[in-house]
Amino acid sequence: MASPSRRSAITASLAGLATLGATAAVASPAHATGQGHGSNRPSGKASIFTVISDIQGDLGDFELALKDIEATNPRSQSAGLVVNGDITPRGYDFEYDAVRKVLDSNAHAPNVHWSIGNHEFYVPKYSNPSTLAQATWPNGTTEASLFQSFYRFTGRDKVYTEIDLGGVPGLILGTEKYMHYHDAKLWDEVWLSEEQIAWIEERLDFWARRGQPVMVFTHHPFPDTVSGTRNNLYKKDYLQADRLLGILGKYKNVFVFTAHTHWALQLADWEVRRTVPGTGNLQGFQVINTGAIQTLWEDNGTGGERALDGREASGLQVEVYNDCVVVRARDYRRSESIKEVQIPLFP
Repeated sequence: MASPSRRSAITASLAGLATLGATAAVASPAHATGQGHGSNRPSGKASIFTVISDIQGDLGDFELALKDIEATNPRSQSAGLVVNGDITPRGYDFEYDAVRKVLDSNAHAPNVHWSIGNHEFYVPKYSNPSTLAQATWPNGTTEASLFQSFYRFTGRDKVYTEIDLGGVPGLILGTEKYMHYHDAKLWDEVWLSEEQIAWIEERLDFWARRGQPVMVFTHHPFPDTVSGTRNNLYKKDYLQADRLLGILGKYKNVFVFTAHTHWALQLADWEVRRTVPGTGNLQGFQVINTGAIQTLWEDNGTGGERALDGREASGLQVEVYNDCVVVRARDYRRSESIKEVQIPLFP
């Protein structure tokens, strides 16, 4: 679950909306030249897509982001927009509809893809949209209804799927249980079925044999990777972390985009290489923080976190070339780049 300070900020942001109705591993910065392209120019025509996450009811900043994205990666050239979880603050249908209204009112990529986040499961904490009632959880809300709301919005029938980003394959992962329905000691932990895990293995192997890089999108971060994931708040998000890291760790040209922490992209470990011993891949795979549309956070120096100005909002523009992937961190509040990194593709 979120920290007490995080929960307080989230509760405050919801008040206005109610009126609408272990495997050992090593992580390290990917490249010393992470602030630019260095001396190597990318080869070939780029497939360019955008990744954002954690809208969580901040529809003003969502609209601000869409306008900036259209200016920097217009729909006429965009290979897609991926919203990497926490689409809504709680998972109510009217909250999904509010997101759709903003999206439809602004220019955007013709193909928009969605991953499921923990906030899509928060309806059962409320007895009605304006009344937090965790003592009577789940307040008559079924687990199935939460998934059905996500499926209605996305037009899918599973939380996981494969997507096409201008000829670049992408895999969207997601939890298939909201764990508090199954274990009173758990809340937002991620659980994947054997079917989804087998599918991940098969698709990664399929694309690796064809020499294709693969973009993987999952809302929750893996431990000991990007900013915030060495903080106790984010070390145990996956119930099958070791197994999943053992699969991802085999592939040099896998790029995993994670969200959830809201930690700022200005931090040095916004992107890292993650190596997993025993996989035979000494180069590791790439992990990248997607920032957040709703309030950014950072370390508070005492093992917790603190919120930055609520007007901050950030995301990523990703350019996939023949020989490398360029990732640009974008500040939507100021309409300017934060930093960028050029990551080579391995033969």
